[in-house]
Amino acid sequence: MPERPSPAAQPAPQPGSHPPGALWLSLGALLLGLFLAALDQTIVATALPTIVSEIGGIDHLSWVVTAYLLAATAGTPLWGKLGDQFGRKKLFQIAIVIFLAGSALCGQAQNIGELIGFRFAQGLGGGGLIVLSMAIVGDLVPPRERGRYQGLFGAVFGATSVLGPLLGGFFVDTLSWRWVFYINLPVGAVTLLVIATVLHIPARGRRHTIDYLGTFLIASVAACLVVVTSLGGTTWPWGSWRVPALAGLGLLCLAAFTVVERRAAEPVLPPALFRIRTFTLCATIAFVVGFTMFGVFTYLPTFLQVVHGVSPTLSGVHLLPMVLGLLLSSTTSGQLISRTGRWKAFPVLGTAIATGGLVLLSLLDENSGNLLMSCYFLVFGLGIGLVLQVLVLAVQNAVPYRDLGVATSGVTFARSIGASFGVAVFGTIFTNRLDTRLADALRGVPLPGDLSVDRLLHDPRGVGALPAGLRGRVLGAYSDSITEVFLWAAPLMLLAHGLTWLLHEDRLRGSVRAPDAGQTVPPNPVQRSSREECARALSLLGSRAGRRDVYRRIAASAGVGLLPASCWLLLRMRHSGRVEPLALARAVAAPPERVTQAAGELAARRLAVREGTWLVATARGRQVAARLAHARERELAALLGDWWGPQRPRELTEVVTELSWELAGSKADWPRAAPGEGPEERRGPG
Repeated sequence: MPERPSPAAQPAPQPGSHPPGALWLSLGALLLGLFLAALDQTIVATALPTIVSEIGGIDHLSWVVTAYLLAATAGTPLWGKLGDQFGRKKLFQIAIVIFLAGSALCGQAQNIGELIGFRFAQGLGGGGLIVLSMAIVGDLVPPRERGRYQGLFGAVFGATSVLGPLLGGFFVDTLSWRWVFYINLPVGAVTLLVIATVLHIPARGRRHTIDYLGTFLIASVAACLVVVTSLGGTTWPWGSWRVPALAGLGLLCLAAFTVVERRAAEPVLPPALFRIRTFTLCATIAFVVGFTMFGVFTYLPTFLQVVHGVSPTLSGVHLLPMVLGLLLSSTTSGQLISRTGRWKAFPVLGTAIATGGLVLLSLLDENSGNLLMSCYFLVFGLGIGLVLQVLVLAVQNAVPYRDLGVATSGVTFARSIGASFGVAVFGTIFTNRLDTRLADALRGVPLPGDLSVDRLLHDPRGVGALPAGLRGRVLGAYSDSITEVFLWAAPLMLLAHGLTWLLHEDRLRGSVRAPDAGQTVPPNPVQRSSREECARALSLLGSRAGRRDVYRRIAASAGVGLLPASCWLLLRMRHSGRVEPLALARAVAAPPERVTQAAGELAARRLAVREGTWLVATARGRQVAARLAHARERELAALLGDWWGPQRPRELTEVVTELSWELAGSKADWPRAAPGEGPEERRGPG
């Protein structure tokens, strides 16, 4: 029988025993839940002009987006830890119910105030869906598969970035803006049913000292400052007592948060992280990038629909160059970083391109052509995509292992708060400038019917009822007010560009060269522990290494003069007890002649004996397999760099041991020929 790792080193039994049908049903339901939550971050943008035209409140338009982002961000740390403590399945079901209730209420909203409140409730549930769906993957699949399945979840975020604006416009054009929210109900109900009947995961019962006070305080800080920046100068005059009072309350909460986090057993954001220069710089850059990115994403559909008169669906189509540029540059930069280990050039270049993109966007007007707008959108998207991927990798590379999980969520948390602030601040700028420009453009001009400056300010549909001469003035006021938002964003992005030059480029550890779209594309943070982050990265890299030349290296490291295919076969026997070479070759799509040659070598060297069609390791073969297994663990450990030191935590040793064992049983672990090897080189496994 195979020699499993010692009980001291072997972790608790891992998942992976679900029947394939039940596994894919469960994963499909999780993906649907994640899809809904991620979609509601982007689907609303193209519907906003129609929403505010019908229920009013263009001066509070930004809060429809901000409320969702704030709620999802604030609830992220709690959902993750409560799921650990009380069971993720139960918490996931609660999150779905909250999300669906919020969606139904959003669809019934009769004024902008109700919609904002219901969007907050929807965001609370949406944050739970995002956090828990990605965490449950670890309960369903073994470590060696985790990276592959989490890649599917990252792809969902990319898909919603593209589909959100298109679907939002489609529902507005064909049904009603309320269907932007109602569509969640049938899909969510199916998700809830499948989760209740099919999903079976162990109840971990892991205890946490949950930092409720820290979570409440940081959420209060964000809420106070966002309210001040969005209502100050519009609903509240700057001289109003409410503005300094609320700003003071926010600063007081910030001071209290700093004190509380120093004493918390499991702080939301440990203050010690800010003593790490790379983390502080990356968090600041992430804040600015989130600030500008979502400000642009929120107001471009309004520009397209009001100023250029395109339909909501077509406004989503117009935004595709920006989204595709973001996804393309994000993916490409991640691949280049994985190959070279060099990363600093990407945020430097990306922030420079994004700054240029914002300047170009500020030049748009009512006469700009579609091709020109698409080019400008593409430039901005390419710039943003070059930055998102790198900030997470740089932080993971700079922090000690114990802070890996919280530092990763910390930098994405900064981007989330930046997104909330950006939408709110740009909303204030837009409303103030539009109010002033409309008043100037229409001063002393009689308006037809019941139109007024106030109605045009709150209902963009009234623009179409104006005579041609007046319509041009009003469209110019809308155009200039929106493009001024982009012009204000450019200096902020230029500041981020200056900060990128201060980043110190250390060579990346091997374990952080596995970009995760789930941590870079969505605006709200993804909460994982250090152990989960490490296992995800090593599972990706370990399987890649296994498919190339890892067996040559581990054979040399173990002092075993065997062909790579023979090493692989011996490790399979260690994992499974015995193997049937030809059946195994068919199962993993390996060349039968190479597997037969490996079996012959093992038999000739008395490392294995034949029992009918089966091959079983001898005592000497098991000893050699154990040496190969230890060599494989050393290969994985080498990817951890300075984390794998004498004082490393026990859980890090467990991760490496667990993954090494699991990879030995992976169908994807056949030692394939390296890219570029021709038929002559493939004649033998060596």
